[in-house]
Amino acid sequence: MLEHCAHARFVWNLAVEQHSHWRPGRAGAPGYAEQSRQLTEARAAFAWLAAGSHTVQQQALRDFAQAMADFFNGTHGRPSWRKAGRHEGFRIVGVRGRQWDVRRLSRQVGEVRIPKVGWVRLRWSRPIPDGVKSYRVTRDRAGRWHVAFAAVPEPTPAPGNGQSVGVDRGVAVSATLSTGELLHAPGLRPAEAKRLCMLQRKLSRARHGSRRRAKVKLAIARLRAREADRRKDWVEKTSTDLARRFDVIAVEDLNIRGMTRSARGSVEVPGRNVVAKAGLNRGILASGWGLLVARLEHKAPGRVVKVSPRFTSQRCSACGIVDAKARKSQAVFACRSCGYAAHADVNAARNIELAAGRAVSAREGPCDGGPVHREPQPVLLST
Repeated sequence: MLEHCAHARFVWNLAVEQHSHWRPGRAGAPGYAEQSRQLTEARAAFAWLAAGSHTVQQQALRDFAQAMADFFNGTHGRPSWRKAGRHEGFRIVGVRGRQWDVRRLSRQVGEVRIPKVGWVRLRWSRPIPDGVKSYRVTRDRAGRWHVAFAAVPEPTPAPGNGQSVGVDRGVAVSATLSTGELLHAPGLRPAEAKRLCMLQRKLSRARHGSRRRAKVKLAIARLRAREADRRKDWVEKTSTDLARRFDVIAVEDLNIRGMTRSARGSVEVPGRNVVAKAGLNRGILASGWGLLVARLEHKAPGRVVKVSPRFTSQRCSACGIVDAKARKSQAVFACRSCGYAAHADVNAARNIELAAGRAVSAREGPCDGGPVHREPQPVLLST
């Protein structure tokens, strides 16, 4: 299977190299048909390439062609290079029973037939629906193998109760609901975080290319994989719970990629507060902001409303006044006009729900997150 991964990565990188040579004024880069013909010639010329699976190698070209089509359609970025140890995987497409097959052996054990490999046992984690025509085998950095069958699951049915909820995503609190619930994404335990720091120090002292360095990198990858598994499990449970409880789910339309971009800058124009910004980036990524919204859109299609994030943390959800000084701290919001006080993230989540237009609001002003142009009236407190 590692040879399949290497062949698929080799073919993919050759396709990337061919398209990287294109410049305005030159002839167009070869398409899938021409690259498929070149692959046939390459397999006839090189025995090590012919020893691999033609299905795996040709499917890598199909995946690249689809990736380029998505790039030109503006839905995805440009396909880039794949690196050994980081992008390990291949895809099998064909008729079940001919090119590939899968069968169940017991309640938790099954096996899949992979070309040039044979039957490989797997953990039967969920039912495989009929009509599956492809599957992908991947190997993560922790050395674990995964097989995923391509099937679109049925969306979670709406409860039909007419209720809506606003979801505010943060770092200290991963997700805050307008109902007042504070949800925290799990991470590493204190002992695991301490071991991770120790391993990272050991990695910095290890010599590049040594077996000791490879062993430490594997230990770090296993800890990182454990953290990612917990985060994904939390996202799946949280998104399913929200899709089952509410008809409409409102979230902020955040540019997470731009928010987590490095502030390092360049040699000529160095960045400022680079260490603090890096810590904020790690906190955002560890909270699973993008994955939570993506899974909500998968499980509740058409019921997720994205609103503008402008002034959601500065607006009072009771009177609608926008006041930057009303947020006393990360967790305290106290309106100086009406005296409303609440958890800052809960107030922001209620503003998100109101901005989506799914809740009754008696205040004046737009519902799209724009500011209300009124001066705040301070509340006089007796001493």
